[in-house]
Amino acid sequence: MVDRAEFVRLALALEGTTSAPHFDRTAFKVVRTYATLAADGLSINLKLTTDEQQLKCLTAPDCFTPVPNAWGRQGWTTVDLGAIGAAELAAALELAWTHARAKRPRR
Repeated sequence: MVDRAEFVRLALALEGTTSAPHFDRTAFKVVRTYATLAADGLSINLKLTTDEQQLKCLTAPDCFTPVPNAWGRQGWTTVDLGAIGAAELAAALELAWTHARAKRPRR
């Protein structure tokens, strides 16, 4: 089980991460947003690849669920902070952070 303070500590420990208000949530970003914290502090949304999302949701369905809309089909995944351990959350955060800090290819 991870609480709001532990999540914030883990996210801000990732190099270059900043936080800012984002609608009714708090966004955590490096080059792009990779996580958002719900206003109630009980869950976060992480930006994973669709393959990573599928694997996480399959292996730990009590912790991970796709966001139930078009954002979910793009890899955004809800994480229940009350169901996940700190080590598993840190690994998932680092995955999302790695994708967010990669530069977008030029078109």
